[in-house]
Amino acid sequence: MCASYGLDPRFTDDELLAEADAEVIEGLRIWAEQNAGETLRPTGKNLRNLNPLLLAHDEKMALEPSWWGYLVNGEPAKFPSINTRSERLQERPAGLKTRAIVPSTGWFEMQKPARVWHEFALENQALFGMAAVTQRGRTPEGEWITCYSVVMAPAADHLKEFHDRMPVLIPPHLTHEWLTAPPSRDLMDEAILASGELAERITVSARP
Repeated sequence: MCASYGLDPRFTDDELLAEADAEVIEGLRIWAEQNAGETLRPTGKNLRNLNPLLLAHDEKMALEPSWWGYLVNGEPAKFPSINTRSERLQERPAGLKTRAIVPSTGWFEMQKPARVWHEFALENQALFGMAAVTQRGRTPEGEWITCYSVVMAPAADHLKEFHDRMPVLIPPHLTHEWLTAPPSRDLMDEAILASGELAERITVSARP
């Protein structure tokens, strides 16, 4: 399951969501530079980092600092919430009521039993989107904020030797539909199919 990902400020925007405008691109680049190339990790009780999330706002794409993982009663959920299985959303499409896209240049998984970290990315540090579902939550300080969970599906065949799951990738042509269409089993099925096509271009490299 996706436990960390990256957003390199040197990204190219070849694969960026068709709806993203120059302001969104610049906002992502500024955030990534300020983050100094640090790997993005879930926000927890003792870690308060808000990550950029892309949501639909007035028929356009908007960038919003958001909390990775769900908040319940003012604290991080006690159940696993940073990832959501695509199979669960296929069975219960109501879980797709509110959705977002996580901008990334690569995600990281540990290969077992060797315990070697690997990065999964497109060529040329291309920026791509990972599917997410969202809900509102209240921080320990009482602030209401958008929380997100990355949608995970079975890994593409050429990636299974490294990890059996991978994020659902949202290609540009599906951006608007993923963010705005009514929740349904068909929407999740379409996203998984489109993700499989984009996943063929994902390459893997060992991390020191």
